[in-house]
Amino acid sequence: MRHGRLPLILSFLLPPLAIYGIFVLSPYLQAFQISTTDWLGYSAQADQVGLANFRTLLHDGYVWNALRNNAILLAVVPVVTIALGLFFASMLTMGGRKGRAGVTGVRGTALYRLVYFFPQVLSVVIIALLWKEIYSPTSGLLNGALRAIGLAEPPAWLGDPRFAFWCVLAVMVWSNVGFYVVLFGAAMQAIPRDIYEAVLLDGASRATMLRKITIPLLWDTIQVAWIYLAIAALDGFILVQLMTNGGPNFSSDVIGLRMYDTSFGSENKFGYASAIGVAMFFLTLSVAVLALRTARRDRIEYS
Repeated sequence: MRHGRLPLILSFLLPPLAIYGIFVLSPYLQAFQISTTDWLGYSAQADQVGLANFRTLLHDGYVWNALRNNAILLAVVPVVTIALGLFFASMLTMGGRKGRAGVTGVRGTALYRLVYFFPQVLSVVIIALLWKEIYSPTSGLLNGALRAIGLAEPPAWLGDPRFAFWCVLAVMVWSNVGFYVVLFGAAMQAIPRDIYEAVLLDGASRATMLRKITIPLLWDTIQVAWIYLAIAALDGFILVQLMTNGGPNFSSDVIGLRMYDTSFGSENKFGYASAIGVAMFFLTLSVAVLALRTARRDRIEYS
């Protein structure tokens, strides 16, 4: 029986590893090679240009504009999403007003979590189209509500360079916060209630409980959430393409859309687009490693 374990393991392990290597690792490696060529994507000819694409990248104003928008997303989306997730999760888990207030959850917690989680069951395409209609200057729900309260000329949200990017950012937060409400709520449920009861007996407020007890005990979960949200903030391609297509006047452009337009737009510069992708690969990897190292702290255990 022992001699038969290795062939059995290999028979189950090798096929998925082969599929992963062919369809995931192989395109990454090809992108590194294509980034050193002037390939247009539709021709058989691809001349080597060395690092010329990367030198062009350093002086491309459109790329730097997209990177600036991604940097804002990276700074705002994880912080706001995690803060809202922790707030709503703590209210649902420790927001009871009667009996053991501060230790038990509010009535109907399961329903609230279902409502918060609902955006996760929608595809990103549906979310983008839904909010594009909400932001519509003529028939949108948002401007309809603003007109109802007396604002005569509501702005054209997605058509105004001052608001378009921030509208997409708000949708990105809205679509992600529900998942982290459920995630943080499940982590809070695992914390022994005795800890909260002891702190309440000492006169601690709910804000103090959240800051001094809940967040330290949930730090590993928060760290993982930040990494996932940081990676999402460095992307944002689907929402931006469907809601604004980077406009108006490139005000909401992001690096994923810039890479897509460079490769599949009128330019058809697959080699240059691959150079953008390689640069983003190392940037994303650096952000993840930096987050893991800077957020490292001693594990707090409870029993």
